[in-house]
Amino acid sequence: MTGRTILILIGVAVVLRVGQEIFVPLALSLLLAFTLAPIVSFLRKRSVPKIAAVLLAVVSAFCAIALFSVVVAMQVTNLAENIPTYQRNIVAKVHALAQAGSGNGVLDHLSRAVERVGAEIQTRAVESQNPSDTAPSVREPLPVEIVTRSDPLQTLGNLLLPLISPFATAGLVVVLVIFMLLEREELRDRFIRLVGLGDLHRTTAALQDAGKRVGKYLLMQLVVNTLYAVPISIGLWALGIPNAILWGLLTLVLRFVPYIGAVIGMILPLFLALAIAPGWSLVIWVGVLYLVTELVSNNVVEPWLYGAHTGLSPLAIIISAIFWSWLWGPLGLMLSTPLTVCLVVLGRHVPQFGFLDVLLGNEPVLEPHEKLYQRLLSGDPNEASDNAEEYLEEDYLVDYYDKVGMPALLLGESDRQRGVMTEAQIALVAASSLTLVENLSDIAVEEENEEEEPAENPSKSPTVAETDLPDGEGRSVLCIGGRGGLDDAAAAMLSQVLEVQGAVARTASHSDLVARGALALPLEGVDTVIVTFLNGNSKSRARQIVRRLKRLKPSLRVGILIPTANGQDFPRIEPLEIDADFISSSITQAAEFGLTPSAPVSVKVVARKIARKRSQPKVQSEVSASD
Repeated sequence: MTGRTILILIGVAVVLRVGQEIFVPLALSLLLAFTLAPIVSFLRKRSVPKIAAVLLAVVSAFCAIALFSVVVAMQVTNLAENIPTYQRNIVAKVHALAQAGSGNGVLDHLSRAVERVGAEIQTRAVESQNPSDTAPSVREPLPVEIVTRSDPLQTLGNLLLPLISPFATAGLVVVLVIFMLLEREELRDRFIRLVGLGDLHRTTAALQDAGKRVGKYLLMQLVVNTLYAVPISIGLWALGIPNAILWGLLTLVLRFVPYIGAVIGMILPLFLALAIAPGWSLVIWVGVLYLVTELVSNNVVEPWLYGAHTGLSPLAIIISAIFWSWLWGPLGLMLSTPLTVCLVVLGRHVPQFGFLDVLLGNEPVLEPHEKLYQRLLSGDPNEASDNAEEYLEEDYLVDYYDKVGMPALLLGESDRQRGVMTEAQIALVAASSLTLVENLSDIAVEEENEEEEPAENPSKSPTVAETDLPDGEGRSVLCIGGRGGLDDAAAAMLSQVLEVQGAVARTASHSDLVARGALALPLEGVDTVIVTFLNGNSKSRARQIVRRLKRLKPSLRVGILIPTANGQDFPRIEPLEIDADFISSSITQAAEFGLTPSAPVSVKVVARKIARKRSQPKVQSEVSASD
């Protein structure tokens, strides 16, 4: 993300903030159009005319919104009338808390504050009921207020203008939604002409993705919230909570606010339960009702209807809620998730805004082997082990090492060859890799003991069964790193796979091959040695090691593992070129070749010929001279 892009984003945010009165109705209309579009399409498929389908969908939606608003207003009015009757229970509960925590200054202050509020409410209530009884016996001077005559039209305007603005905005939204639905295809074509004529495929995919994600999210979220609010309302009514319909409707709306909406919707009924009942049992039952309903909704209803298909990460949802609420207030908070989904779709299909998908999306931004290498490079093998265990729930150890482990080490080897890694970093990656292999030893033991029958173990990938690795019973293999610590780590991975197959596998360090160190190698009882090179340009080094090992023990089979994973394809080396018994490009191949019995390849003897071409002319000249 360049500085120019950041300036553009800041400019867009400023424009959205300044033009709030214009962009809020547009955004609301667009999201409502996305929500109602599936309903219109459903009616159109039932042979309903286009205009009738749009009008039916829009009128039904806004009638439901109007009915919702009327019911909420009536319930709020009823609640306001009954508030003074709840103050006694609140005072009693605060007194009980104060007595339980005597000596606590905070509770004392809270108790006195509640008493003052209760006394004030009681006084106001008595005065409103019996104004004559509370009249003062001494006449006090009456306040005099100078009232200027105002224009009746101005007074009427002052009363009506605050009411006209919300209704005008609502009417504008209705009209915009109708025309957006009527001219949906026309707007789509104009958008393609404006931004995507050069790439119709990408633009069409972006529009379809945005419409599908936003429309499905809003519609299904409405269904989920309704299924959540209905049992809440019934449960609150059964528990005797006043205005149960109000709390159910508020819960329906507040659950559009990510994460905190459900909590806010629960606080008010809990406070009311605290106010109307003398004990604490009602508060507990209300809390249990919300908790059980939330668990059922999150774990049963939502996965059944739509699951988590917004494409946003949890952190992105929270950040977007903060941003849009700062930008447009409470309405922006409720619209934050669908608006952010549109941004993610934009970043997914427009390369210039790809950073939005990286920052806000829930798709992994690093490949598994890149993530593993990053963890190894930071010296965190424990998190790497946790990720590996998640991977191994569906795949076998050999698959993990071939698809993730070896490619991660190859990234390290590539950085080493480019000179961007210090010796300390190389040692850290190698040590972390060895720790990772050790942490996975329990899984290796489990795989070694299990019966490899894919039909009875469908949770695992059938890769190993299809490869049909030989049984290693009775085989003894020594795995050695070829040139450095990273090679040692690769050899440790291969050794663990061989142990899973039942072979006796041991490892040796690359330092054992330096100079005459090969004499110290534990070759007693070993029938096969496999030397690992992550650097594919190691032909000469491999030839020297193979010949040295075969001279130490002529009956030894020596193989070379040069992995070509992660797209790195080195010049092909033939086994006979370096006197090796086999050359493999993956851990699977190395295990297969290493555990397959075969006669060892003999070291070719190079006959050294004495060059005599230079001496022959000299002899001929001597003969001619003697003649």
